[in-house]
Amino acid sequence: MNMLNLTINNKQITVPEGTTILEAAGTAGIIIPTLCFHKRLNPIGSCRMCVVDIEGCSEPMASCTTPVTKDIIVTTDSDRLFRIRQESLKLILVNHPLDCPICDKGGECKLQDLVYEFGIKKVPYKTNGVLRNTDYATPLIRHWAQRCIMCIRCVSACREIKGLGAIDVIDNGYDSQISPVNKDKCESCGECLSVCPTGAITENLSRYKGRPWMVDRVKTTCTYCGCGCQLELNVMDNRVIAVTTTEDRGTNKGSLCVKGRFGYEFIGSEQRLQTPLIKENGKFREASWSEALTLVADRFSKIKNESGPDALAGLSSARCTNEENYLFQKFIRAVIGTNNVDHCARL
Repeated sequence: MNMLNLTINNKQITVPEGTTILEAAGTAGIIIPTLCFHKRLNPIGSCRMCVVDIEGCSEPMASCTTPVTKDIIVTTDSDRLFRIRQESLKLILVNHPLDCPICDKGGECKLQDLVYEFGIKKVPYKTNGVLRNTDYATPLIRHWAQRCIMCIRCVSACREIKGLGAIDVIDNGYDSQISPVNKDKCESCGECLSVCPTGAITENLSRYKGRPWMVDRVKTTCTYCGCGCQLELNVMDNRVIAVTTTEDRGTNKGSLCVKGRFGYEFIGSEQRLQTPLIKENGKFREASWSEALTLVADRFSKIKNESGPDALAGLSSARCTNEENYLFQKFIRAVIGTNNVDHCARL
């Protein structure tokens, strides 16, 4: 592999050929502000927050799309770059409502953090607002079109990570907006939701909302299938109110299917059974675990003795762990004595 030397902020760095300036800076612990960049997506270069000065270039360059060349000298922090980034933010805010107190993303919004970092207290530019379409590809997601900064992360994630292309940019110039173009392709996976840096795409499912500092994020494994996707249950007042992910954990690397991301309300459902029920005279009554398990064991033994083990069958659950499903099939085969065992996910 061909290695290249460069200098960033008077710091000597060596990186493989093909590395971008933004990536090279990251290897040296140098932070360059970004909005549209996401490490799982191809560089977009739409926000212009990551601009840097390169010796010999009269104009600043977007570090996320500019590859390293031999012996270049890069500056990532100067008064000029600060003003350029500040002006970029002001232009982004022209059509972005400052509704942070009521926005679901408040407290974990990249735009909010950058506005604070660059000391923007008011937006001097005024223009006629664009009336954008709030329609979206799935009812599980709410699209706050006026909050969109057109970073195109959502479009790129839908196309590059999921390979779907359910949403895209329509119209041109200042009238551009994100819109569903292939609703039938949408799988409601929420990939667009997970990469949105602002509050433009939020969950439309849970009635219970909580700020980031109000929830406990419990790392766990999704139980819907055997893939072992990692996720975080967002818990507030002993109730799961959302599911989030982290990009560096698990085989899923932050991606989930519709069930993993949105199928959590059953956890707190009032219809869930809390005690075993035994049916007598056509009606269910509550029973202890000991009584219920004794009844099941007696019935199993009676059927097996009278009709043979093949008169019994077992159907396991996709919401159990692999280990639990292994024990279940072992019980059916070794204890009951039949191979009549199946798994609901196969259906």
